Amino acid sequence: MILCLDVGNTNITFGVYDGENLVTTFRMTTRIQRTSDEYGIVIRDLLHMNNIRRTDIKGSIVASVVPNIMHSLINAMVRYVGSNPLIVGPGTKTGIRVNSKNPRETGADRVVDAVAAYEKYGGPILVLDFGTATTYDYVSEDGCLQACVIAPGIRISAEALSQNAAKLPEIDIKKPESILAGDTVTCMQAGIMYGQIGQTEYIISQIKKETGRADMRVVATGGLGRTIANETDTIDFYDKTLTLDGLRILYEKNCPDHAPEARNK
Repeated sequence: MILCLDVGNTNITFGVYDGENLVTTFRMTTRIQRTSDEYGIVIRDLLHMNNIRRTDIKGSIVASVVPNIMHSLINAMVRYVGSNPLIVGPGTKTGIRVNSKNPRETGADRVVDAVAAYEKYGGPILVLDFGTATTYDYVSEDGCLQACVIAPGIRISAEALSQNAAKLPEIDIKKPESILAGDTVTCMQAGIMYGQIGQTEYIISQIKKETGRADMRVVATGGLGRTIANETDTIDFYDKTLTLDGLRILYEKNCPDHAPEARNK
């Protein structure tokens, strides 16, 4: 089995794969400072609660956008899981090219999403990840990550309202029945959700226009991706496990001896 870790600004998402089969997933928050022992104990217990033995894990891979926790997290993986993980970064074999002035600055999560989308759906493909930030990544027909748009995430926008306007409360992130809202909470929900839907549709339209690829397919992922995907015809697919699948694909590209094809020979 392979343990995949997607380290985001809000959560660390874990996925355990047996070949191409995603056996289980679980999460822990990123924002709490932990020692390597604390990370290790939590990871070990979460694996145990999901009926995964430490000895079942034959390899691991990590994509992170939070550098300051990596030392403790990697030490925890080595000590408590018995696996020294592959870290997605410069030098990792991806199968795609990054068209950027400084490709090393491209977030590991964006690369992983681009790899998964291109492998699973082909190109050209536009990849939307509704996380702490909302990213729009354009992958061309020949597998080149050509361009990206980065916007504030849905929760960031909601938090900005409540933290910077004294009379506006914290709200649940959900779409109200009507944009014609009548009270403060639903007014905020309408602004956040309908605003995100409108932003999504406009950015997708503009990318298709400027690339000349009106036929480009669009895939969304991320915690609130399904909510937005359900409200617009501009998104063709919602793929909940896109990032974890990308990590599995990258592990197999970089550790071919552990790939299912190698084990079946």
